[in-house]
Parts: sequence; C-alpha cells; structure tokens
Amino acid sequence: MYRCSGDPECTNVPLLRGARMYQCTVAQETPNVPMYHCSGNPECTNVPLPRTPRMQWRIIWIRLKAGHFDSKIRMHVDLGCTVSTAQVELLYPETGREEIDPEKLWSTVLKVVRAAVQNAGVSLNQVTCLGISTQRSTFTTWHKDTGKTFHNFITWKDIRSDGLVRDWNNSYTMMVTMRLVWALQHVESLKEAASQGQAMFGTVDTWLLYRLTAGRLHVTDVSNASATGMYDPFTMDWGSWALQLFNIPGNMLPKVCDTAANFGVVDPGIFGTALAIRCSMADQAASLFGSCCFQKGDVKVTMGTGTFINLNTGKTPHASVAGLYPLVGWRYKDEIVYVAEGSSNDTGSLVKWAQHVGFVNTPAESAEQALSVKDSDGVFFVPAFNGLQAPINDYQAAAGFIGLKPTTSKHHMVRAILESLVFRVVQLYDTLQQEAGCDCSLIRVDGGVSHNDFVCQLLADLIEIKVERSTSTEMSVLGVGFLAGLYSGVWKSKEELCQLRKVDRVFEPQKNSKQKYDPIMTQWSEALTRFFNWY
Repeated sequence: MYRCSGDPECTNVPLLRGARMYQCTVAQETPNVPMYHCSGNPECTNVPLPRTPRMQWRIIWIRLKAGHFDSKIRMHVDLGCTVSTAQVELLYPETGREEIDPEKLWSTVLKVVRAAVQNAGVSLNQVTCLGISTQRSTFTTWHKDTGKTFHNFITWKDIRSDGLVRDWNNSYTMMVTMRLVWALQHVESLKEAASQGQAMFGTVDTWLLYRLTAGRLHVTDVSNASATGMYDPFTMDWGSWALQLFNIPGNMLPKVCDTAANFGVVDPGIFGTALAIRCSMADQAASLFGSCCFQKGDVKVTMGTGTFINLNTGKTPHASVAGLYPLVGWRYKDEIVYVAEGSSNDTGSLVKWAQHVGFVNTPAESAEQALSVKDSDGVFFVPAFNGLQAPINDYQAAAGFIGLKPTTSKHHMVRAILESLVFRVVQLYDTLQQEAGCDCSLIRVDGGVSHNDFVCQLLADLIEIKVERSTSTEMSVLGVGFLAGLYSGVWKSKEELCQLRKVDRVFEPQKNSKQKYDPIMTQWSEALTRFFNWY
C-alpha cells in the first residue's frame, strides 16, 4: 500500500494506518509532461525518472562560523538539513590574537563538501548551485602570482591593532581596516609585495571563491565588503578616503559584486564537476534574509557566539553617532537593501564559559538554573570578555561579577549571566529606536542562545514586543540558500520564501515584568561603569 505525495493523479492504493509510506516527488517538468520518481515503490507506474536528472531543489549551502572557543563549517543540502560539519581550529599565538590556518581551513571545506554530498545521498551532478555564507571581517592576504598567503587569517575578534584603533577611532575595532594596516606595517613579505602591486586582500568569502575557482576570481559581495570598514555604503564603492587616509593600496582589494550573481563555477579539478556558484553573503545579512526580514523596519536578533541586532533600513543607509554600523544587507538585481547593525561580542561564548568553569553541565541547563531562583540575589554580571560595544564603545572594559555575597549560589550567578545578555540586547534595541526610529511589533531571533527560553522570554518582557523563534538556529545558512535558489529559479518570489519559514515559538510580553526589571537594569547599568577602561 503506497502513497505518492507529489502526483495528484497517483493511482496507487491509498495509505492505511500502519502501512509503509513512500513519497513520489516531482523530479523535473517539461511542457505538459510532469515526471515523477516514487522512492521505494517498485510497482510505481509514473513516468520513469531519467538516469541523471537535474533535481532543481538541491542547493548546497556552506557556512563558516567561528566562535570564541571553536570554529565550525556546516554543510547543508536543500531546506536546512545539516549533513556535514567539521571543526576548524582557532589559533591563539599571543594574548589578544586570534587566527585560522588558511590551508587547514581549505582542507576542511573540501572534506565537509565531500562528506555532505555522500551523507545526503546525492551526486554533485544533481546540485543546481552552491551558496556560501561566511563570518565577516576575518581576512588574509596572498601573493598575486603564487597564491601563497603571507599570514594566517586574522579573525574579527583579534585585537592586535588595538593601539592603532585608539589612535584613530574606537568604532574601527570590529572592522578589518586597522588589522590590515597592522599587517601592512608588520608582515615584511606582505609589505614588499604590496609595494610592487603583487599583494591580494580578501575576507573569507573572497579567499574561498579564489580557491574554488583556481584563482580565476578575486571578488567579494556588497554585504561582506561593507563590513570591512573600507567600503562606503553611501557611494557603494571602496572608500577612496579610507584608502588614502590609511595608505592601503587599492589594487589589492577585490572587485565588489552583487550578493546573488553568476560567480562562475567551481574548478572541475576540485570536485570532479563544474558546480555553479550563485551566491556569496555575509553571515548576518544572510541571517536577516533567512529570517524573511524583507521589509523596511523588520528586525532580527542573532544570538550566537556574539549578538547581532539588524534593522532593515530599506533603500537608505543609516548614519550613526552611537556606534551602530551602516551596512549593505544585499544587492540583488535592481534591489539594494541597507541595514543598521549593533553588536555585543559575547553571548554564546559566555554560556560556554559558564559550562567550562562548571556552573552548568550543558548550555541547555542554564535556563533551568536561572528559573530555579526568583532573582539574581543582587548579583550582576558584565559581559565583556571582548569589551563593550555600542552604545558604550569601551573595548578596554573587563568582564566580571559584582554584588557577590555569602547567600550567592551558582544558580544566581548563571541567572546574572543570562540577564546580562538580554540587557545588552535591550541597550542595542533602545539605540536603534532612538537613532533609526525603529518601532516594530515583532523581533525574530535565531542562533544557539535563542533556544534558551529564559533569554527569549526576558527579551520579550523588557522590549515589550513579541519575540518569534524559528525552528532552525542556522538562519544564515537558510538565507544564503534562499537567495541562491531565488537567483537560480528554484523559487520565483520572496513570498514563496516566506511560506517556507517555520516558527518554533512566539514569546509574548508578560504583564508587569518590565516594571519589575526597570530598577534591576538601572543597577546593572551602574555596575557596568565599575568595569570601564580596566585594561
């Protein structure tokens, strides 16, 4: 007894309770001739599937993300099914420095792609296209002729250029600009090559595209370029003012492309087939797209290793005085979408730290511990392993507890940590409201920490609007897949994409919760000042 779910005219015997179910899925369509393949039914009478079909819904999505404790590459096929992951080692050669070995990253990418295809039970000939989403502002440089890198990837959390930042502008801490200036000043081989016009610069996306195309492409997209600090979102070009001011050779920078475009194909010598590359997108922009925040005023919060709050500002970039970043979300065909972003560098990294020191056995346990006590017993935590970002902008701030007393338990301390994560999001949201007139009725959340019910409920209570959590924590992977598929014709419109979004839970603001927390957050704000300029 079979049931074919893809063919409305299927004549197989209807499925009975307890019977085995087989799915009949559309493989391809030609005018007036739908072709189906029934998986598992040897007696299926539908039109036979060609031996090597072009299954248009298969898209490979690669995401590279790096956290404070580890880095991972995730590989997805179709609608967000993780089929392969691998660790990428983070290197800490000196205090304040964080790096990734380029060759180890490359070998891991190859390993993950091959494993994903095998685990998904498909061949690369069946894949429509490849989409890439990477962390932003992590970069390396290499020789134009040999392709050999001059140094390891310097990650977005690396603070080796802190002295330069303080000399120039504190808002440049998270940007590439000052770290690239540091490399040009301190890496002799790079300095020499740059002076001869033989140096190439690239963030992770650029370098992966360069390697995947065997050196044919030296490009980035607008979302990654705008996060470097050298790209001007107001002119939509590399900022000549920045290049002149910091003496950065313009000829080492990649060409800036649309987010979804024909990036060519993967060199056949790598995977044995010329796989089309159709999208390259910065992780937070991809997360915004994956959350279906397509309208001006839409807001999403990603709570992963760090927290990023992104506001879709439509066709106009936002100029901030509080330290928010005016970024480009995506450029696709005739559409340019701008984003205002605020960030807090420490979120999931703090939960993992709490696990590392023995406060909790698993990250999921943190919510249970926080809810096991009625409050934090006057204990406050400052979440500043990597300083405090907007609207405070103190990168020398220290992390720590204040208000410990004999009655304090680890449950109080865990609750104080989780509360501090939410307080930082509230600060960022308030800043968006003040500067950009953000006034939404719903915030969409994703990232690993978004699966903490205590955090999501408290966020809804304090900003007094609904918080919607997706079933998937990997919105950046979904976003790049959506846009790659949209460009390739897998989906025809954003409305179709909205129908694919799956919601796990909506957290409604609880009555009187904000009133209770107002004095607590005021005290926490005072506690922050005790940790300013520590280093």
